[in-house]
Amino acid sequence: MESSEETQPKQKLPSQLTYLDVEALSQFVTGTGKILPRRITHLSAKDQRHITRQIKRSRNLLLMQ
Repeated sequence: MESSEETQPKQKLPSQLTYLDVEALSQFVTGTGKILPRRITHLSAKDQRHITRQIKRSRNLLLMQ
């Protein structure tokens, strides 16, 4: 019998997300497309900058609206 950890996909850390992880990045964006601030996401400054760069990169490639 498999454990529940093996059947569930592991969540990536914010610093491991790339511009291709559109579903994961969409958690950090409002319905209107604005990037959520740190006080709401509770990310470190370094992770927030990384997420912001990846969201903008994804938008430029039209992967994300």
